Amino acid sequence: MPEETRLGKIEIAPTAIASLASQAVLKSYGVVGMTARGLAQVLRRDAHRGVEVRVEGDEIIIDLYVVLEYGTRISAVAHNIMSNVKFSVEKALGVPVSQVNVHVQALRVSNRE
Repeated sequence: MPEETRLGKIEIAPTAIASLASQAVLKSYGVVGMTARGLAQVLRRDAHRGVEVRVEGDEIIIDLYVVLEYGTRISAVAHNIMSNVKFSVEKALGVPVSQVNVHVQALRVSNRE
């Protein structure tokens, strides 16, 4: 997503946006991890898996594929994720996010010790 000024051009790669979104998701309550689209395997190491970013004109659309903790209220956790991601990305970039779509791929019992 390029932004031009008289001094030059700023371009933000979708992978950078995905990294910001991933960090916000993993800090959200009730999230066990993220998955690649269609997989129920939790991915903890690759920050870009489980996040798809599309830039269409001036709009940023983010799709998130998550695994949530069993026993949490799914709709509340999903809305919290949407809010956290939208806030984090907009704060970092200064550009509005038009959509944050949360796709719950699985539920897992977290390991509590």
